[in-house]
Amino acid sequence: MASCFRGGSGISSISSLPSLPHRTRLSVLPVKCLSSRQSRDSDSDSDLRTTPSPSSTSGFSPYGWCAGIGGVGFLETTYLSYLKLTNSDAFCPIGGASCGDVLNSDYAVVFGVPLPFIGMFAYGLVAVLGLLLARKSFPIGINESYGRLILLGSSTSMAAASAYFLYILSTNFSGATCSYCLTSALLSFSLFFISLKEFSVEEIQKVLGVQLCIASLVVAALSTSYSSIQPLSSSVAEANLPFFETEITTSSSPFALSLAKHLHAIGAKMYGAFWCSHCLEQKQVLHQSLTYNF
Repeated sequence: MASCFRGGSGISSISSLPSLPHRTRLSVLPVKCLSSRQSRDSDSDSDLRTTPSPSSTSGFSPYGWCAGIGGVGFLETTYLSYLKLTNSDAFCPIGGASCGDVLNSDYAVVFGVPLPFIGMFAYGLVAVLGLLLARKSFPIGINESYGRLILLGSSTSMAAASAYFLYILSTNFSGATCSYCLTSALLSFSLFFISLKEFSVEEIQKVLGVQLCIASLVVAALSTSYSSIQPLSSSVAEANLPFFETEITTSSSPFALSLAKHLHAIGAKMYGAFWCSHCLEQKQVLHQSLTYNF
């Protein structure tokens, strides 16, 4: 390193100086300064990213509703399946004996399988799919898009079947009311609209053809299963039973004789048919009492 000094009479130069033992390298890092407004904007953006939306923190997810509704339907069809296996009568809060007439009819069986068994499988599948979609945990080989499609297809088939059953109820069981049938239809339609609501318009347009095919197949299968069933009115009109005499083989007890005297005193009359098994039982009990002509 060389340095020059200017003195009074001339220039004196120092040709060399002791060299520094080490050279120090300084690194300069670029620093970007933000204004106070930009800082506030970045803080608000981070708050938006970290703060969950109200819909995700409050309320019940649509797939959770599907799981709950599917669970209710599963319980209903389990009860009806138990009645079917035990050959018991269903408790019908609305409609009286109409529930039993509908649930024990030929329309309560599809290709030899009781409808409550099919309903248990359908509602159970929907409940499981709803839980998986709500928790976003799926088995191997199934992702969320497949799960949504399966749920929509299942609810579509259930809604189509419920609509067909309501048509059967109104045409072949005129005046009858089945609270279990109406409840199942309400659950099926609710599942369909909830699952459909989770699809955008573009997605619905893509799967519309598949949904129509599913509904058509359900209606065609039910129509094929019920094609051999004749309406109740025609089957009764074509019935031709030959008349036969009923044979009474028992004698009346003292209690039966007392009951017959009371019925005769109040003017009661017995009406029956030769083919009626209950009428035959009454005749067996009141054999000697029939002389009282009631």
